[in-house]
Amino acid sequence: MTQKIILDMDPGIDDAAAIAIALTDPEFDVQLLSTVAGNVDAHKTTLNALKLVEFFNVADKVPVATGAQQPLLKHYEDASHVHGESGMPGWDFPAVTTKPLAIHAVEALRQTLLDSPEPLTVVATGAFTNLALLFSMYPDVKTKIDRIVLMGGSLVGGNMTSVAEFNIYTDPHAAQMVMRSGLPIVMIGLDVTMKALLTHENIEMLADINQGGAMLQALFKHYGDTEVGGKPMHDVNTLFYLMHPEAFTLTNYWVDVITEGPAIGGTIADVLANHHDGKTNVAVATDIDVEAFNAWFMSEVKNYL
Repeated sequence: MTQKIILDMDPGIDDAAAIAIALTDPEFDVQLLSTVAGNVDAHKTTLNALKLVEFFNVADKVPVATGAQQPLLKHYEDASHVHGESGMPGWDFPAVTTKPLAIHAVEALRQTLLDSPEPLTVVATGAFTNLALLFSMYPDVKTKIDRIVLMGGSLVGGNMTSVAEFNIYTDPHAAQMVMRSGLPIVMIGLDVTMKALLTHENIEMLADINQGGAMLQALFKHYGDTEVGGKPMHDVNTLFYLMHPEAFTLTNYWVDVITEGPAIGGTIADVLANHHDGKTNVAVATDIDVEAFNAWFMSEVKNYL
């Protein structure tokens, strides 16, 4: 059955890989692609989203909306040292001709949710500023969200500080608001994304598959997030989860976000269930079938142009 989803992202190279899958796999029906300041500023993330919907010839089907330009309270810090100044260097995309929606992403999110005949899944892989603003301004839309599958957080250590993962660190106050939204949340964090490396061998094969694979390979060669065994496809894991939840181990926890001090952006789980009367608010992915992830990713590329 086709899954109707909203993508809220900050493309970004690994975001681009996730968007490519969402736009080309018939398992997904993307209702909206909203952007936020994160890996690079919101103007650039929107431009990158438009490049991708045009590259995959779906600009007439998938609207793009520009969202929050900065975090709620915290000073904005991008990740251009990882994703390049443009956020998607390495491929010569044509100049875009498609315009983003004239309304702010928060309004587009609200409209898309309220217009949907059934609740939608929100896939969020950037800072969570748009969602925090949406829930603050229009709490009634929560009834139109089936669940949130987010890339962010970590129980084992961060990639910005010893405890903080980038998406949470970028806007910890927004992340805390989302965690406390009362909605079903699946947290796909560094606990699994640093295991699910796309191998260097597979990356070298991408260009031989099709033009989409060649485009991704070119981006990956400029992707500063590299490990010995390959490159982490952080955001792609959200879609892998939606299609293959059996490949993940999930544990229910109450998760809070640290919003001040030297541990700002940390995601703290009540692992001993000593607080919140044993209640939980997040299903945290703690393990993943890495071999299955690589096989699935490569099979997805065959759906590209």
